[in-house]
Amino acid sequence: MRQVDLGIFAHNEAVGIPAMVAASLAQAQHCVAAGIDLRVLVLANGCRDDTALRAAAAGAEVADLPEGGKSRTWNRFVHDLSRPDAEALVFADADIEWTEPDMLARLIMGLLARPGLWVLNSQPVKDLALRGAKGLVPRLALKAAGGLDDWKTAICGQLYAMPSMRARAFHLPVGLPVEDGFLRAMVLTDGLTTPEDLTRIDGAEGVFHVYGSETTLRGLIRHQERIVIGSAINLCLFDYLRSLPPETRASALRLAAADEAWLPGVLRARLPRLPFGYVPVHFLVKRLTRPGALRRAGVTTLGFGFDLIVYLGAQIRMARGAGAGFW
Repeated sequence: MRQVDLGIFAHNEAVGIPAMVAASLAQAQHCVAAGIDLRVLVLANGCRDDTALRAAAAGAEVADLPEGGKSRTWNRFVHDLSRPDAEALVFADADIEWTEPDMLARLIMGLLARPGLWVLNSQPVKDLALRGAKGLVPRLALKAAGGLDDWKTAICGQLYAMPSMRARAFHLPVGLPVEDGFLRAMVLTDGLTTPEDLTRIDGAEGVFHVYGSETTLRGLIRHQERIVIGSAINLCLFDYLRSLPPETRASALRLAAADEAWLPGVLRARLPRLPFGYVPVHFLVKRLTRPGALRRAGVTTLGFGFDLIVYLGAQIRMARGAGAGFW
């Protein structure tokens, strides 16, 4: 049997965690048939509810971590909590929905069948795309940030798999708002030491999961602010790490994974930047430069107005020191 560990990232997920555990244990049964010993581990991190108790009652092994944050929890799972003999690690958000009973087995086997692959994604599908989007906010939710149609070239943080030896080569700074974008850069460039190799990431054909869309305008704006803030922080960190000698970058990230003051310190030292402040202007104008933007003037104008609100909100939050640790 090939050992694989599934880490389910759960922060205040008491309502949905029993169903997620039950569905994950069912996936584990299908993995046995494929020769996979799947361990299901719920990573209850920084919870203020009874997520850990409900997950344990549903039959899962639980790591009840007092401190929250996805990048911090990623480090704990990869370097401390996963089995040393695990051949692969699967990373899943607690609020997604499994689709087919054997989808996890197919994701894992797809990864193990390709030794040169570092990351294999499941395809993310918004629940609104399945049941239809009616009204302004749902339609905005479908259009926001262009969706997740880059699932074969990016890392979809909701559900992906990595060979354990690849994952354990990296450490993520504590407090990253968009940890999957940071990890993508690390994977493609071997920790910012080589040119990008896009063949290291792919999506598993026919494997998809469903995730919930924001249903309120306030929630949608806050979600997009987190994405913009996280992407801006990642750009700042990449610039800082590239200023270090290549042989010291991995050790700098090991320090960043152990010291929650590291990331805020880098941001204070390097931001804001003239003339655009904390967030580069391309996050504001990217919709205007897409092919066909002029033909869809009405939609483009509405989208730009939404992007402007998000952009200004992100600038304000970062100016107030609310960038690191946003998640």
